[in-house]
Amino acid sequence: MLLPKDLSVSYRDADGSPRLLYFDTQYNDTLALMHPDAARDAVRITLEGVDASRLEVRLLSPVDLAVSKLARFSSQDRDDIVELAKLGLLSAEALRHRANEALPDYVGNLAPVRTSIDLASRAIEDAAPRRRPG
Repeated sequence: MLLPKDLSVSYRDADGSPRLLYFDTQYNDTLALMHPDAARDAVRITLEGVDASRLEVRLLSPVDLAVSKLARFSSQDRDDIVELAKLGLLSAEALRHRANEALPDYVGNLAPVRTSIDLASRAIEDAAPRRRPG
């Protein structure tokens, strides 16, 4: 399927803030760290104007989205992971578990990815919403 180079969607998030979702048409998950069950566990969604018989759209679970960002782990990837944690959609334990399960299928140097897992886990712990006692 040929996608436009500037594919994006603007929307308002839960608190009404304007957001822009940019689709990276050059992305290829073969170089990412990806859990083997990520596609199976992704949620199928329907989009207005998209013929589901021609294009199936799925959303990765928050933990699988975070895991997919660990191999590159740019500042934007880190910010995305922290945002998932702030929203309460991701725990350090879940990320560490899912990422470690994905490591055997990763093609590349594992040392930097393991470091990314540790750094992301610490960032999640720092960013996660705190529960009030009582």
